[in-house]
Amino acid sequence: MENKEQNQPQEITIELGEKEAEGIYSNLAIISHSPAEFVFDFTRLLPGVPKAKVHARIIMTPQHAKLLLRALHDNIMKYENANGEINVDGNNGGLFPGFGGNTPTIN
Repeated sequence: MENKEQNQPQEITIELGEKEAEGIYSNLAIISHSPAEFVFDFTRLLPGVPKAKVHARIIMTPQHAKLLLRALHDNIMKYENANGEINVDGNNGGLFPGFGGNTPTIN
């Protein structure tokens, strides 16, 4: 006989601190990986400024990275259904607009 408690969805509470609620703006994410983890470095590039600082680094397992990909895809589809297609055009498919196609490096 199955345990009914195991079939019940678990309720979780997520706390959002005041500092985190402000958010961090990023217009560039650099992603790297190893066999054990994915690393997401979030930065912002500004026109005329040749150097950028990483403002947040998120590290997760490959399984969680794939779940993030699925969740992001689902949310983009919902956004586009409500607001129209998100156009990505310009240099490098819009990855580095205004930066002459130069790929940033991390020091």
